[in-house]
Amino acid sequence: MKIIFAGTPKFAVPSLRCLLESEHAVCAVYSQPDRPAGRGRQIQASPVKQMAEAAGIPVWQPANLNAPGELARLAAFRADLMVVVAYGVILPQAVLDIPQLGCLNVHGSLLPRWRGAAPIQRAIIAGDDETGVTVMQINLKLDAGDMLHKVSCPIAPTDTAASVYDRLAQLGAVALAEVLPHLAQGALVAEPQDPAQVTYAHKLDKQEAWLDWSRPAIELDRTVRGLNPWPVAQTRFQGQNLRIWLAEAIAAPPGSPPGRITVHNKQLDVATGDGVLRLKEVQMPGGKRLPAQAFLNAHAADGMVLA
Repeated sequence: MKIIFAGTPKFAVPSLRCLLESEHAVCAVYSQPDRPAGRGRQIQASPVKQMAEAAGIPVWQPANLNAPGELARLAAFRADLMVVVAYGVILPQAVLDIPQLGCLNVHGSLLPRWRGAAPIQRAIIAGDDETGVTVMQINLKLDAGDMLHKVSCPIAPTDTAASVYDRLAQLGAVALAEVLPHLAQGALVAEPQDPAQVTYAHKLDKQEAWLDWSRPAIELDRTVRGLNPWPVAQTRFQGQNLRIWLAEAIAAPPGSPPGRITVHNKQLDVATGDGVLRLKEVQMPGGKRLPAQAFLNAHAADGMVLA
């Protein structure tokens, strides 16, 4: 098959690599326009663009797929299929109609659960014990297309959004490789999504990073893991923003008021509405990420109250 690939972040890279190493021909790659990234905010090409250019595949980065000439360019590739993985653009119907076999999306959840922009983070924050990837046909509604294939994986109690992201990126490529031969043969049966099972993974907001210590420790632990690596859970410590990268919920009887720190055996424990949240890796403004013990060597924290 001749395939157009559309993707932007590193999540999409394994799927593009899968196609480049397959018997199929990637005739073009679409990616988001280059944007500032990193501490220096330098203009950088997306991971997908970098891989495509290294493979000698032409890359297109239109700001608007409906712009004059863009639809004609897409049609001129005469592609059999378009594969979309974290492209960051909702495709208009005119684009969906171009490839002979339509457009497929590799989505980072077990649909219909967690449609939307942040499926991995929302699954962790909600306490799901399983996630996965779904290969689906694309239609005009957000992540609502008929499903062709699913591959699941567990969410471990120590998983962060970063670790699950990397795992699902690889799993997406596996799922795509399993789908393509059957698609080419017309042997796939599409399964409609059950509207009663739909949940939405709304885009993360920086305001969600502020921890409410009156909540149970187990919920705060999931929030910390779900917001790692962005926007990273935060609290106020001695008038400064303290970022919390890793933590662990500890069962404990009611005692100190929520937010109060107890230091014992170099452990940094914070009372919550139910149980204790043990902070394991933290970061002060302008500083490095530190294990709790190293942080406690530099800061008097016992009895302090986080807000």
